[in-house]
Amino acid sequence: MLSPLSPPILTDPCCAPPSGPAPSALELPGFRRWHFVEGFIDTPAGRVPQVKTTLERPDHVGAALVRLGIGRGNYRVAPGLYAMGSPTPESPVLVTANYKLTFDALRKELTGLHLWILVLDTKGVNVWCAAGKKSFGTQELAGRVLSTNLDKVVSHRKVIVPQLGAPGVAGHEVKTLCGFRVVFGPVRASDVAAYLRAGMKADPAMRRVSFTARERVVLGLVEFANDLKLMGQLACALFLLAGIGLDVFSFPRAWTGLWSGMAAYFLGFFAGNILTPLALPWLPGRSFARKGAEAGVLTGLGAFAFGLPALASTGLWIGAVVSASWYGMNFTGSSTYTSPSGVEKEMRRAIPFQVAGLILSVVLWRLGIGGM
Repeated sequence: MLSPLSPPILTDPCCAPPSGPAPSALELPGFRRWHFVEGFIDTPAGRVPQVKTTLERPDHVGAALVRLGIGRGNYRVAPGLYAMGSPTPESPVLVTANYKLTFDALRKELTGLHLWILVLDTKGVNVWCAAGKKSFGTQELAGRVLSTNLDKVVSHRKVIVPQLGAPGVAGHEVKTLCGFRVVFGPVRASDVAAYLRAGMKADPAMRRVSFTARERVVLGLVEFANDLKLMGQLACALFLLAGIGLDVFSFPRAWTGLWSGMAAYFLGFFAGNILTPLALPWLPGRSFARKGAEAGVLTGLGAFAFGLPALASTGLWIGAVVSASWYGMNFTGSSTYTSPSGVEKEMRRAIPFQVAGLILSVVLWRLGIGGM
């Protein structure tokens, strides 16, 4: 059995680290004998697990559950060195994150290839997000090269890093720390095979990051699974806040507050997560919070069709605008349009207005239904 890997030099958390226990310090590539490990290769640095390129039922089931927010914190593979096919010392080395969805997205594109995969410890976070906070970064990459004794496995001194990992990796520092040169590969895993066949040369399309309407909508829909707990908490809060009054508690009023408040929330959810990404190029302004609010102004008008007093309807309309602005702002960290500093700048500007709008919304809504 291989000796335990030494810890990475840097273990910064990602911008949104998943909850759940981290892998055991003794967990090595192939140690749990995942279903995707089909054998082992003996190398001068020890045995390296061979992985399959075909995704199987456990992979599809696991991916579906994770996208619903189930088991997200544990959906990771052990960092370290893996083999694809029957690589030799001259075979290329691809670098990726230990988030299993990312790992699977890469390996399924490598059928027929013979190479090494160096998996970094990104705390179960994808390459792009982890690079933003440097857990997919210079120190982790150099530390993983050293801890796996990669120099004993391959005869060359190059590692291929995903282009989206560039914000976290300083190639010249990696070279200084571990002696390996960083080469930035294509944006998408689906282009890796063509990139390697072309002699590690990327054409312009391989360097371009897409953000199509379909990709934007799919990304927005993920929020539904992520916010199921929030929705339950919001429903309870609305029910209690509407029901409590001078008459102690009114169940009819609580029910009205529950359905009307949740309906307004979903109007904002739709505006921020569906309408905003679809209309992204045409909504005025550069701020995502503003774009979401603009979409919410339109969809929120549906609150006036609920048949509630004007004061309550106005409060619900404002609440829908705030909800849409909040969800629209989420795209600052998901799109290709905004830098990490741009994300922080927009949030500092937008959140005070969103908080003020939320307070005003609740006050008007509660006053409006207070006499019912």
